[in-house]
Amino acid sequence: MTEQSRSEQRGGPEQQSGFPRRDAEGRVRTLGDLLGVCLAGVVIGALALVLFDWAFASVGAGDFGHTNGWLAVILPAWLFWDDFRAWEFGAARVLAAVVAAAVGVFVGLLIAGLGAGMPPLLSGALAAAAFTVAYAVVWFPGVRWLARRTG
Repeated sequence: MTEQSRSEQRGGPEQQSGFPRRDAEGRVRTLGDLLGVCLAGVVIGALALVLFDWAFASVGAGDFGHTNGWLAVILPAWLFWDDFRAWEFGAARVLAAVVAAAVGVFVGLLIAGLGAGMPPLLSGALAAAAFTVAYAVVWFPGVRWLARRTG
């Protein structure tokens, strides 16, 4: 039996409770975990925006639906930053993050543009969700592939 498997049986550093599941270095283990937590974060962020927008609209501080829905990306961005920090310093994580951000922003802006007739809260929240999925789908395999290639 290897030392790693013994450590896992004892509940050592390889086993961490919580969601998303992380490895010993603190990196998210699976793309499904990353997407699940990030999309839950977008939903929570969008619901918070709806609540704040409704509250401000009810006191006459603006019309409902005119808050920028892109703000729903705050919680997923926080998780992306946390996963970025978990990777050791090097070009792999920086390059993967830059490419993922570029793809994510492009996809998000494309969705926002397609929803131009919708209220900003809705089109922005959809764009934030699209950004989140695109970023995660590029970041997760990209940083792992680049890290293996660069050693």
